[in-house]
Amino acid sequence: MNRIIIAFITLIFVASNVNAQLSLDKLKKKIQKEAEKRVEKNVDKGIDKAFDKAEEEAANAVAGDGEEVDESTSSAKNTKKSAKTKNIKEEETEVVQETNPIQVQWNKFDFVPGDVVIFEDDLKGEQSGEFPSKWDLSKGTIENANVDGENVIMFKECNINGGGGIVPLLKNSSEDYLPDEFTIEFDAYYEKHGHTYRILLADSKNQKKIDKKMDFVDKYLRFNQNSADGKGISTGFYPGFTSADTKNNPGWRHISISFNKRALKAYIDDARVLNVPNLAYNPTGITLGFHNPSSKSVGYVKNFRLAKGAVPLYDKFMTDGKIVTTGIKFNVNKSTIKPESMGVINTIATLLKDKPELKFSVEGHTDSDGDDKSNVTLSEARAKSVMNKLIEFGISSSRLKSKGFGESKPVADNNTPEGKANNRRVEFVKF
Repeated sequence: MNRIIIAFITLIFVASNVNAQLSLDKLKKKIQKEAEKRVEKNVDKGIDKAFDKAEEEAANAVAGDGEEVDESTSSAKNTKKSAKTKNIKEEETEVVQETNPIQVQWNKFDFVPGDVVIFEDDLKGEQSGEFPSKWDLSKGTIENANVDGENVIMFKECNINGGGGIVPLLKNSSEDYLPDEFTIEFDAYYEKHGHTYRILLADSKNQKKIDKKMDFVDKYLRFNQNSADGKGISTGFYPGFTSADTKNNPGWRHISISFNKRALKAYIDDARVLNVPNLAYNPTGITLGFHNPSSKSVGYVKNFRLAKGAVPLYDKFMTDGKIVTTGIKFNVNKSTIKPESMGVINTIATLLKDKPELKFSVEGHTDSDGDDKSNVTLSEARAKSVMNKLIEFGISSSRLKSKGFGESKPVADNNTPEGKANNRRVEFVKF
């Protein structure tokens, strides 16, 4: 800073157009002010470069598979704007990156969804403010909403202990409509620690008298953002969390439940948090709710699916000569594999490692949405993505090939969401 001032003072004596009446003290103050402005400007430029680099790295991390930049990039932009509005000293300027306490490692995920979809709600075509068209209301205030461009179900008020929540709109809802083997999946948003989503394994509107041995409200599973429990079921925690951990970790969680005759498993994201060998009661239906009887907070869910089946994939292969799964999911109109698909892919990879004589043709199929040619191209790209993921896990490329059939081989009616979900499938066919 002193060098800059001296340089400007020297210019005073050699410049002939300097006002001779301008006092040296005033001039020094003016020069010092100008120098500080320039330094501050350079600091801002340095901040911009640092944040631009952070944004670029975040964008590359998610844009490598053709997807849009996620919330981490948006957060960096917001932090950049905030930092520029503060009076930051040059030596204090740095980029701070927060780390999510849950590091998702889907390569160990072992949940395998049922292969036949019997109820699905992707919320396509729903209007915000209206009641979800595929559900019936048991009790409470629940409606459609839009969050970050996606349709969701919003729970504004719901006392699930008092019978609140929503139930699937099914024709046989007063009967036991859950198979002996079934799976449930949905995404839930958690804003604060202590918020809970609950699944009653009974229809609280239509099945109150179906089981006289047990009150329907006791047939519940409860999911916190980092733990789960239920009636007579001890609390299970996501790895790295304990009962004393109340730190907020806002964001979406993928909830998965698998029931096989009497045994139940439940997952939060990639981790199994409940493993119940004997549930002690018969699940008969579904009630979904976010427990907020005081209406002081809201909950959001999306991508709900109920599917039949929990048979080991190798048993299906021995029976059918191939493995057919609707559990491998992709981003809309893309071949990017969703993380929750890894349970099936991990199981297939293990099967191939245990049975070195097996060779699979990975075959992709779509529903009828879109034109035929585009669907063939999409199904080919999706099948190739699955094949490449198996190769990443150490399976020799000589044991795999891929092919796409588009919408040409439907196994269900394309006029319902459930039918379309069953047609969007991946088959592993022996060759």
